[in-house]
Amino acid sequence: MRTNSGKRYDEDVLAGDWRRPRKGQVPTVPAEHGLVLESADEGFCGAVVTWDRSTVTLEDRKGRRRVFDLAPAAFLVDGAPVTVVRPAAAPATGRPRSASGSIAVRDLRSRVARESRIYVEGVHDAELVERVWGHDLRVEGVVVEYLEGVDHLPEVVEEFGPGPERRLGVLVDHLVPGSKESRIAERAASPHVLVVGHPFVDVWAAVKPSAVGIASWPEVPRGVPWKEGVLDALGWRMEPGDAWRRILDSVRTYADLEPELLGRVEELIDFVTVPQPAGD
Repeated sequence: MRTNSGKRYDEDVLAGDWRRPRKGQVPTVPAEHGLVLESADEGFCGAVVTWDRSTVTLEDRKGRRRVFDLAPAAFLVDGAPVTVVRPAAAPATGRPRSASGSIAVRDLRSRVARESRIYVEGVHDAELVERVWGHDLRVEGVVVEYLEGVDHLPEVVEEFGPGPERRLGVLVDHLVPGSKESRIAERAASPHVLVVGHPFVDVWAAVKPSAVGIASWPEVPRGVPWKEGVLDALGWRMEPGDAWRRILDSVRTYADLEPELLGRVEELIDFVTVPQPAGD
């Protein structure tokens, strides 16, 4: 029989919470798209679809999404506990990227503004477009203005006087079939006017919930103003303008926005900057 001097039993193996892995024994796994994780506490299993500074979003086989904190030993991989962390930043390539993902132009001097324009519905839409695509728009010399509501679109188009070298691109909120917005857009469209839109009731919802630090954008009952209903459901005791600053400050790059908005803005920039074929 060996004594304690033999070091075999120097530590009490039952001391402390023996059910939890000891510090240093839980491997660290960087988040990556498609990595399958199981929540250690709730048993929710899904693939990683996105992450931010402090959370990761999982999607299960039924398309349901959940947001979890990046806490130590919060997940299981093949039944074993792991600590999920943000992946290391990619090494600099010497070609910096803008917030939209395009190659940033060094020592940029804004180009003389084109006659073509992009219109969005309101101030919040314009600020979000500027946050992500501002660099690209200055490179191309494209000015963004706002309609103050889609109801003003027909008169804006008439006053603008679009033509082959004077195109008008318009981004509309909640552009879904059968809506008032869709009927107005159909009347305004022409070879020199492109009206596109996203399905969200308000541009706030085009920001990914994970970027804002919430699980999802709440459903607002009919008859309740959308912004006020969202603030009430989230428990944000602040004015809509202050809430928007909080949301906008959470947007760093295009990755913080939903694809339904990204594609439409890129489409508009292409429309007002790509030369039309001769004879158009």
